[in-house]
Amino acid sequence: MTTGPNASQPTPRTPPPARHLPVLLREVLELLDPHPGDTALDCTAGLGGHSQAIAERIGQTGTLVLFDLDANNLASSRSRIEALPGAPRTIAVHASFHEAPRRLVDLGLAADCLLADLGFASNQVDAAERGLSFSRNGPLDMRLDPTSPITAAELVNTLSPKELTKILKEWGEERFAQAIAQKIVQERTHEPIETTTRLAEITRAVAATWHGPRPSIDPATKTFQALRIAVNDELGRLASLLESVERAAKALSKMQGSATGGASLAGTAQEKPRPWLAPGARVGIIAFHSLEDRPVKQMFASMTEQGLAKSLTKKPVEAADEERSANPRSRSAKLRVCRVGA
Repeated sequence: MTTGPNASQPTPRTPPPARHLPVLLREVLELLDPHPGDTALDCTAGLGGHSQAIAERIGQTGTLVLFDLDANNLASSRSRIEALPGAPRTIAVHASFHEAPRRLVDLGLAADCLLADLGFASNQVDAAERGLSFSRNGPLDMRLDPTSPITAAELVNTLSPKELTKILKEWGEERFAQAIAQKIVQERTHEPIETTTRLAEITRAVAATWHGPRPSIDPATKTFQALRIAVNDELGRLASLLESVERAAKALSKMQGSATGGASLAGTAQEKPRPWLAPGARVGIIAFHSLEDRPVKQMFASMTEQGLAKSLTKKPVEAADEERSANPRSRSAKLRVCRVGA
């Protein structure tokens, strides 16, 4: 079953297995603890690395719901799961993960475990036409969902210096934000900025004028991060998901309180729709930079203080040295997990 704006199944494009390594896989399975018969939600299915391992745990009596903005990756992930012996019931939804709560309610499902890996798939970075990497020359696109209307090129060629500075400073934490924004506006008056290479060269030219210590990362890194976040509304969607988790935790708490006070859980559920998270649901989120990790940390701490959840990770779980060596992408990954409604 596939739902969403593109209901037809796109042709799967699966890269060589060695190219796709799910981060913190052992830790995810240990902390989310999927059981046979569980309903599991993978908010960012990607190429199905985490999904496959979870599917093997929940088995044919379980239900696996996959979300992804990339229709091709979603189809690839679903095919990968359905090819497993004893595969669970699999539902694929071509949509952003912030829509998951509403979609699960519509499906009449409540997730026993949830995973959101906030990184992006290796094949998206490797594809020059996606415009996500400053290491490959391609159109300045950056959309994770190619059907979305706004590209990075539109932002850099239309926004005011003040608006560009705000994006670079807030979402890239770029210390040269104002200078880079001014340089972008200056350069686009001669010719529109339409490629990743040209934007990278502009940011590097600004950084080259700095007389202080040189940054350890490519000067284009933070600019590309900021624009990607803006194009895909990444932090807005994360905030929406976290708010939905908190609302579900509060609803579960009220239901449990009503049951303890003498009202039946079933009776409560008839008055209001059941939450999209099941009692005791494990919620795991993998962040790759501080702008993602900070709101996750704050929300989990807030829910714990309110007695709505229990943190299963006092500190973020990071990759062991062995995984860091095998998969460089895992070096910045941080996993936080909490249990709600129990």
